[in-house]
Amino acid sequence: MAHVRKTTQSRKPAHKKTSASRKPARKSPKRWSQRVTRQSDALDLKQGVFKLESPKKIATSLKRSAEHSSRRKAGAYRSALSMLTFYINRAGKTLPKTQRARLEKAKVELKRAFGRE
Repeated sequence: MAHVRKTTQSRKPAHKKTSASRKPARKSPKRWSQRVTRQSDALDLKQGVFKLESPKKIATSLKRSAEHSSRRKAGAYRSALSMLTFYINRAGKTLPKTQRARLEKAKVELKRAFGRE
């Protein structure tokens, strides 16, 4: 038996992405979540609201901000709760347990403040 060698002309070339088809890598801001907290279109938050000592004060401040905002897209309760949840989620593991507990209690206070117990 004779050994038959295949030519490279009959093979299809492997599919390669060209540089034109790739999206250019865009560098995102380092702390985008911090910027959202400060410059949100939803609410104008009082500076340091999430650092307040009392969960009731945090809830009251969020409620006031949500009710006075003319830029929010949802209801006042939903906007306030969303901003609080966003802050808790973005802080992640770096949030001290005492502060996390305070913010979780602030959620309950926020529900009370809006009459949604």
